[in-house]
Amino acid sequence: MMQQLIEQRSEAWNQAKVFVESHRDEKGLMSDEDHQTYTQMEAEIENYTREIKRMEREKQMDQSLAQPTSKPLTSMPGNTNSHEKSGRARDEYKLAMLNAFRSNFRNVSNVLQEGIDTQGGYLVPEEYDERLIQGLEEENILRQLGTTVTTSGEHKINIAGAKPAGAWIEEGDTLTFGEAGFDQVVLDAHKLHVAIKVTEELLYDNAFNLENYLLEQFAKALANAEEEAFLNGNGQNKPLGIFASTGGGEVAVTTTSEKITSDDILTLVYALKRPYRKNAAFILNDSTLAVLRKLKDNNGAYIWQQSYLQGEPDRLLGYPVYSSAYAPEVKAGQPAIAFGDFSYYNIGDRGIRSFQELKELFAGNGMVGFVAKERVDGKLVLPEAVQVLSIGGAG
Repeated sequence: MMQQLIEQRSEAWNQAKVFVESHRDEKGLMSDEDHQTYTQMEAEIENYTREIKRMEREKQMDQSLAQPTSKPLTSMPGNTNSHEKSGRARDEYKLAMLNAFRSNFRNVSNVLQEGIDTQGGYLVPEEYDERLIQGLEEENILRQLGTTVTTSGEHKINIAGAKPAGAWIEEGDTLTFGEAGFDQVVLDAHKLHVAIKVTEELLYDNAFNLENYLLEQFAKALANAEEEAFLNGNGQNKPLGIFASTGGGEVAVTTTSEKITSDDILTLVYALKRPYRKNAAFILNDSTLAVLRKLKDNNGAYIWQQSYLQGEPDRLLGYPVYSSAYAPEVKAGQPAIAFGDFSYYNIGDRGIRSFQELKELFAGNGMVGFVAKERVDGKLVLPEAVQVLSIGGAG
């Protein structure tokens, strides 16, 4: 039954998308009557979703209640090593890392030495590394929208260049051949580090959750630095950003002044090719939101659509809107809004993150320093997948 509902919901959503595309006028807008019809279609889809989630909870409850109260023996009594973790995933390694933190790295066990890296630091335990990634995804919108790959070296991405084209010929005429060209995008590894100082008293205070504090601070700092580079980086010792003048998204719209109009947003949306619009979204500065929320169409209706579902982004002309404090502000001569399919922004993580103590650097004032390091790169592999609105006027 649940699978049938999922299929019906998918069919209803496809019908809704077809309805929108087929009922837009020459300005890309729908009439009030068509908008009401589409709203009813959305409500039907929400009803499907609500029922599917209810059935999923029911299924989980049935499975939970069907579990036995005791687990059967699956190995010889006394054998507790059948699923023992190895390497950096071991609990011993995690505890050894924490003990090293608290002892100012004076108490370094053989367990921890097994994970030492070539720069004199200590590799982050696997559980820590996963939690850092979760922190980066929560704080960094490009980590959510882009495509992340883990590499052990220089990562090359092949991009189709010249494409074959069909040609009409007379019967018996000579065939014409085109050449298929390919470009190549290389993801390198740029070094990013975050340093934190803590007091020696804090290291010895077992009541303070040092582990979570360090993970939270490192994750936030790394995420902020990454997001700024993923949006504005120039590719020099850092990733190449979405808004970069060379290698970033294509400038599709340049306003006639420092004022953005609803027509400018419509032009930006339809400058993006149809295949990319299926998964498209907006990225812009927080301050730009106030400008866009005031825009109206020719019928006096706001083009901004506020989300009423928790966790769902607001929408502009039906497309999700993500804001970042690091996106450019509305200023003459600068890009301001990016619209496109950001899955074509590729993020390359080189290896794993590591922690390191800054020995003796702050010993004189009773402080201990720690540094987290990572190597990462990011590039938009297909510039046409992201269109940019730039602000005109005098610079």
